[in-house]
Amino acid sequence: MTSANPKSAKGAKSAAGAKPAEIVLPPDYKPSENEPFMSAMHRLYFRQKLLAWKEDIIRQTRETLAGLHEESAQHADLADRATSETDRALELRARDRQRKLVSKIDAALSRIEDGTYGYCEESGEPIGLKRLDARPIATLSLEAQERHERREKVYRED
Repeated sequence: MTSANPKSAKGAKSAAGAKPAEIVLPPDYKPSENEPFMSAMHRLYFRQKLLAWKEDIIRQTRETLAGLHEESAQHADLADRATSETDRALELRARDRQRKLVSKIDAALSRIEDGTYGYCEESGEPIGLKRLDARPIATLSLEAQERHERREKVYRED
């Protein structure tokens, strides 16, 4: 009794390493509330957005390192040297913040892969497309973020 079950054949095919149909986003695509939350299109949109952001940060970091390497000449004037050192320190501090941002972007990309992206870490509720579009690394819903900031403010004032 051999019956061809299309579902089992499909499962065997994907288990063997066949690629699923690739999704292509239209160039002007924006996630919509009319689509199911964190649909394949949403995930692809945010994945591309995060990867582009990460690439931009890495490009800026390379430019900064090249610029710092070129500027390594000593300045004869003490004021020029102090200005150069201050500029260098500010640039390095900005790059350190961006390094931390890259790790948050990587964490968001991991959440896309494991299916938890777009959901609040505290409540499990959807974060919201507008918030994710504005801050793709967000891990809390707007309400949870506001509660967190209020608690932080209360502890800071103590």
